[in-house]
Amino acid sequence: MTTAPKGPGSGQSAVVIGAGIGGLAAAARLAHAGFAVTLLERHGTPGGKMRSIPSSAGPVDAGPTVLTLRPVIEALFAALGERLEDHLTLLRQPMIARHFWPDGSKLDLYDSPAANMHTIRAFAGAKAAQQFRVFSDRAKALFAAFNAPMLQSAAPSRLKLAIQCLRNPQILKQMAPFASLADLLDRSFDDPRLAQLFGRYATYVGGSPYQVPALLALIWQAEAAGVWKIRGGMYRLALVLEALSKARGAQILYDSHVARIDSVLGRATGVTLADGTTLRADVVVFNGDPRALSTGALGNACNMLAPQTKTRQRSLSAQVWSFAAQPSGPELAHHNVFFRNAPKPEFDALAQGKLAPDPTLYICAMDRGGPAPPPRVERFEIIANAPPLPAHDPEFSQCHERTFQTLARFGLTFSPSPEPKALTTPTGFEALFPASQGSLYGQSPHGLMAGFQRPKAQTAIKGLYLAGGGAHPGAGVPMAILSARHAVEMILKHQTSTSTSRPTVTPGGTSTGSAPAEHAPSASSPS
Repeated sequence: MTTAPKGPGSGQSAVVIGAGIGGLAAAARLAHAGFAVTLLERHGTPGGKMRSIPSSAGPVDAGPTVLTLRPVIEALFAALGERLEDHLTLLRQPMIARHFWPDGSKLDLYDSPAANMHTIRAFAGAKAAQQFRVFSDRAKALFAAFNAPMLQSAAPSRLKLAIQCLRNPQILKQMAPFASLADLLDRSFDDPRLAQLFGRYATYVGGSPYQVPALLALIWQAEAAGVWKIRGGMYRLALVLEALSKARGAQILYDSHVARIDSVLGRATGVTLADGTTLRADVVVFNGDPRALSTGALGNACNMLAPQTKTRQRSLSAQVWSFAAQPSGPELAHHNVFFRNAPKPEFDALAQGKLAPDPTLYICAMDRGGPAPPPRVERFEIIANAPPLPAHDPEFSQCHERTFQTLARFGLTFSPSPEPKALTTPTGFEALFPASQGSLYGQSPHGLMAGFQRPKAQTAIKGLYLAGGGAHPGAGVPMAILSARHAVEMILKHQTSTSTSRPTVTPGGTSTGSAPAEHAPSASSPS
C-alpha cells in the first residue's frame, strides 16, 4: 500500500461509506490530503449507480451515460495532482442527441449554436430558430448567474441569492420564478415538439417539467457547452478513481455492510459493520441516499439527520435496459430520444405512481460516437422513466412490450431481444441502494426552493459529512463530484482532532465509548 502523501490531514483517519462517484472522489481527495482513508462498499465493485453489466459484446453501462461540465471533472484530477487526459480518453460529441417523433420528424442538436440554428430552421421554420436562440441565451445567462452561488457553493444562501437577483432584475425576469419549466417552454416555443424536447431535461434530475421551476432551463446550457463520451464506457471513470484512491494509500473494502455510524456526544467516532467489526475514524463521509440516515438504517444516532427526506416527495426512478444486440431501423447517434406524441399524459401518470403505455424512451448506443464504425453487435442502454416505490413493477413481459413495441413503431428493432437479466426496475434499484425507494436522484427537484432543501455536506453530527447525488448540489456525475469537493473542503476547514492513529479493525468488536445503537440493515450503497 502506498503511503498517503503528507498534507493537512496527516495523522487523521477517515471512513467513507459507499464507493459511488461521490464516495470515490471524496476518498481520493482525503487520501491526497494525507488522511488514512478506509472506503467501505456493500457491493463487490465500485461505481454505485455508475454500474456496468456483462454482455456478449463486453461491459454495458447501466447507469449514467451523459457526461457534461468537463471542467468539474478536470478540477478533480487537478486537485489530485493529475491530468484527466493521462487517465481517460474523452471523446467530444458534436451531436448532442438525435430526436425522433411518432410523426416521422427528426431533429439533431449540436454543441454549435450556428448548427442548431440551421437544423431548427429546417425542422420548424425561421421563427422557431429565433425562439431557440432566445431560449439558449436565457439558459446561458441563468447558468452563469447560478453556477457559482449554487452549484459551486457548499452551503448556498437564500439571502445572498435574493440580493443578487434584486441587484440584477434581468436575471430575476429570466428565472420566471413563479413558472414551471413547462410554462416557460410553452411561452418560449410555438412548436410543441421543441417545448417537449427541452422539457425532457427535467428528467435529468428526476423531475417533471410541469413541476420543476423554470430555472432548470439552465440544464440546456450544461449540454450546449459540451457532451462527452468516455472511451471504454462511463464505468471507466469509477475504475480510474478507485485506482487513484488506492495509489494515495486508501484502503477499499468491498462486500462490507455498514450497520451503523457510531458517535459519542454528538461527534462521529467511526462505524460498525454488520459482522460486528468496528472501524474508528476522525471523520466519516456518507455516500448514500440521505434518507437512509433519517430512517435509522445507519443506526438511531443518525435518525435526526436529513429529516426532509422522510417527508418530501422522491424523484423519479426508471426502467433501465442494458444489453448487446444487432439493431435494425433508423440510423442512431450516440444519444437518442424517441418521443411519445404528447408529454403531459406520461408525466401525469408518473405523478400518480403509474406508467404510460407508450413512454418517451432514451437510447444510448454505446459503440457510436467514436472514430470507428460500430460493430455488428452493439451495446445499448435504454431508459424509460418510472415512479419510485411504493409503485409496483409490472411483469417483465409488460416492461418488454412497453419498451420494444414502442420502438418498433419507429421501425427500430433489436436481435436478439433482451432477456430479464438486462432489465433493472425501481424494485431492483431499491435493493441495490437501500432506503432510496428506488429513486435514482434522491428527493424531488419540484418547487422553486428544492435546490435549498437538499441535505448539505455538513451535518448536525460533528465529523459526519455527506457526499453523492442525494446531497447538494444534486444528481448527475459532475454534481456528485462537486458534492465530494464540498465535503472534503468542509472537513479540512473543521479539523479539530489531533489523533495520530490510523483506523483500527477489531473483528467482532465495538467502538470504545460509542453510543449504543441497534443494528440495522446495511445502507452503505452509494448514490
